[in-house]
Amino acid sequence: MTYKGLIKIVTYNDEVDAVYIKLGNQKPDGVIEISEGVNLDTSSDNKIVGIEILNASKKMNIKTILSYELALDKKLPHRRISRADRFAAL
Repeated sequence: MTYKGLIKIVTYNDEVDAVYIKLGNQKPDGVIEISEGVNLDTSSDNKIVGIEILNASKKMNIKTILSYELALDKKLPHRRISRADRFAAL
């Protein structure tokens, strides 16, 4: 099942090798570490508003998180477009 608009922004900082996934517009008020270098940012009412992954390139494929899929119509084929491909076309 896909939820439209759940992930607001995904950023990767290569200087510190960290991924941040922003899940809403609320500001973080607290942090829960769920494993070493993986943190959930929470709001004052305990909703998850962000996910931080430190040493991200060792824990995941960075190219995967920085790519996206456009589903224009269920009858049309889907094409995965990487960020690099998107900017190469400009």
